[in-house]
Amino acid sequence: MIDIYAYHRFISAGNPPNTGNIIRLCANTGADLHLVKPLGFPLDSAKMKRAGLDYHEFASLTVHENFDDCLKSLAGRRIFALTTKGTARPDETAFQKGDVLLFGPETRGLPADILDSLPAAQKIRLPMRPGSRSMNLSNTVSVILFEAWRQHGYAGGV
Repeated sequence: MIDIYAYHRFISAGNPPNTGNIIRLCANTGADLHLVKPLGFPLDSAKMKRAGLDYHEFASLTVHENFDDCLKSLAGRRIFALTTKGTARPDETAFQKGDVLLFGPETRGLPADILDSLPAAQKIRLPMRPGSRSMNLSNTVSVILFEAWRQHGYAGGV
C-alpha cells in the first residue's frame, strides 16, 4: 500500500480535525500514516478524538522526532509531494506499492527545498477550477490515496 507522511506543523495547534480525518482514512484503506514532530497539538486531545483518533487502534501511526529521521525511513522509496505547485495529475501517475505521499501545512505547503529535490513527475496537483487556491488538506490526501488504491484494484478492500 501507499504510505502517507505529514511534514511537521501541517496543522495549527487549534485545528486537529485534518489529522483525525487522515487517521480515519488510513484505518479504512490500510495506508500507514507517519507524522513528523512538532505536531502542534497533542494526539490525545478531545478534539483529536472527535476528529477520528478513535480509529487510532485500526490505523498504523508512526511519529518521527524530526524530518531527518523521517527521511531515513524513506530510503529507496519514491516520494510524491502533494502541492499546488505541481503539474502531475494523480490519474496520470502510475503509483507503485511502497510509494509515499508527502504533504505539508495546509496554509503554506511543503518547503521549497523539499519540492526542489523532487522531479516534476513526483509533484502532484489536483485539477481545480481556474481561480481556486487549494482544497482542504484531508480531502486532497483522500482523493490522491484513493486514486493510488484504485490503480491497485482496491487491494484488501471489500
